[in-house]
Amino acid sequence: MSDLYETQRAMRNMRKAAMQRGVIALLDVGSSKIACLVLRFDAPQDIGEPESGGPLAGQAAVRVIGAATTRSRGVRFGEIDAMAETERAIRTAVQAAQKMAQTRVDHVIACFSGAQPRSYGLAGEVEIGGEQVTELDVGRVLAACDMPDIGQGREVLHAQPVNFALDHRTGLSDPRGHSGRRLATDMHMLTVDAAAIHNLAYCIRRCDLELAGIASAAYVSGISSLVEDEQELGSACIDMGGGATGVSIFMKKHMIFADAVRLGGDHVTRDIAAGLQVPMAVAERIKTFHGGVHATGMDDREMIELSGNSGDWEKDRRQVSRTELIGIMRPRVEEILEDVRALLDAAGFEHLPSQQIVLTGGASQIPGLDGLAARVLGQNVRLGRPLRVQGLPQAATGAGFASVVGLALFAAQPQDEWWDFEVPQDRLGGRSFKRAIRWFRDNW
Repeated sequence: MSDLYETQRAMRNMRKAAMQRGVIALLDVGSSKIACLVLRFDAPQDIGEPESGGPLAGQAAVRVIGAATTRSRGVRFGEIDAMAETERAIRTAVQAAQKMAQTRVDHVIACFSGAQPRSYGLAGEVEIGGEQVTELDVGRVLAACDMPDIGQGREVLHAQPVNFALDHRTGLSDPRGHSGRRLATDMHMLTVDAAAIHNLAYCIRRCDLELAGIASAAYVSGISSLVEDEQELGSACIDMGGGATGVSIFMKKHMIFADAVRLGGDHVTRDIAAGLQVPMAVAERIKTFHGGVHATGMDDREMIELSGNSGDWEKDRRQVSRTELIGIMRPRVEEILEDVRALLDAAGFEHLPSQQIVLTGGASQIPGLDGLAARVLGQNVRLGRPLRVQGLPQAATGAGFASVVGLALFAAQPQDEWWDFEVPQDRLGGRSFKRAIRWFRDNW
């Protein structure tokens, strides 16, 4: 556990150094595309300790000066499957973004989905040494949290204090400087399969880049797609990617739960390819231009040219009705939404005040998806687009760019994590903890 703490601290320091120098690259390593943005910090001298303004503050300090995407290769279910192919795709995206930015980038912050995320709610409490809460007291209370046994081959990706209580006052976002005697905290910890992190770090090093930070795609998509009120009152972000669908729940401007479903838009494409007996590229095109999940009487009459190139003239000239296409797509989309519903139920989402659900990610753009999602997940569903970041090209403002735009907000205004504080080393790790997800219901 202490190794990981040190690694995350080293990455955070590297990130600060890169921001001081003025440029950093952001990389979303997805199953269907790899997106890269190059960020310039217009006022690096202002980037010091994060203020308590939440993830939406401080946007003015950053500007996107380069952007590129390339088709992903070698990534399945949001995890790296074929190292050399992924490395080539990352190089292609980074080089194209650097060319547009007309600058060389050495440091990169990356995000990925999948990797079997698991959420834990931790609680800790300490007596305050002096009159007021100091940085050291915050470190001590975080170290006092009972660490769960996260299991072999797992690593902590995020560990954020989401609430502080001082004596009888709860709901404090930052207790430093407050007077009191007993300090308590609730921390949300997200662990993932360690191999996924190591493979990504290795791949990025192979591209002659330094990894200056790593984040869950579900987390950064939530930062960029949920508006401030939604982050405050309890909302879920459903990030529908190509190979995986990420689920994150936010409350009081912090992520309090994350998980993923190992299904996404690519599975819908595969179903179309199998059902209509066409190549994947043709299936993807048909899905993009003609896809949907609600059939009307009109769709019986709308015919779609399959226009294959198998050499068999009869087969290549086939037509199908849009109704037939919807009949193939809908069951898979329903399956993804049912799996998401099960995760939200496990997290106790129905106990939150708002219960707003925001759909984002490339696969969220299937026509009629929001209506179907409202039926499966609950009434308060909207389609989300990422917040605007200065300099972002028009082509990168769609739902498919929620993760990489979220990384820009994550870099510009990082939320406090466990490793930002000096934590007594002898307290790191080891004690047993019963896994609890519904803990936040009792704390607020």
